Amino acid sequence: MAAPPRKSNGGLVGRLVLMTAGSFAFGFALVPLYDVFCDVTGIGTRAQLSRAAAPDTSAPDMSRVVTVEFTASVPDSGPWEFAPAVASMEVHPGRLYEARYTAHNLAGRDTTGQAVPSITPLRAAQYFRKTECFCFTPQHFERDEQRDLLVRFIVDRDLPPGIDRLTLSYAFYDVTRLAGGKG
Repeated sequence: MAAPPRKSNGGLVGRLVLMTAGSFAFGFALVPLYDVFCDVTGIGTRAQLSRAAAPDTSAPDMSRVVTVEFTASVPDSGPWEFAPAVASMEVHPGRLYEARYTAHNLAGRDTTGQAVPSITPLRAAQYFRKTECFCFTPQHFERDEQRDLLVRFIVDRDLPPGIDRLTLSYAFYDVTRLAGGKG
């Protein structure tokens, strides 16, 4: 009768642990890799996406309609419900609009969240201007608090003609420890 396969199971477990640790490390490496990509291409930089733009004073382009889609995620499966109030809206480039997202703290304690924005397609990111956004600062929530979060934006009149659809996406992270809170 053959010996039990204990040694081969140990090797498999070791490889699985290494693969899990590697995947975890890769997840943390994505943020700096994204920053490098943005710096190299010059589009969609976190600084550009996370600061207020000056409102455009020229008249809106009423002859053109662009669809803006809204999405939301909680990547670390944190204690949040987070979603846009509407899935999409049609906008005229050059005109100021506002959209709302709803966040609900499910942590059972006070906590702080931070939204990280992204715009797709990437080449359109430089034409999407936020004049006011909840993503500019961390958001403190009391236990079980739910509230609407506002973003005001303008799609630039110089948006290339071939782009008729943009997606504004926010990833919402629990940053309580980074913000100096307990958690």
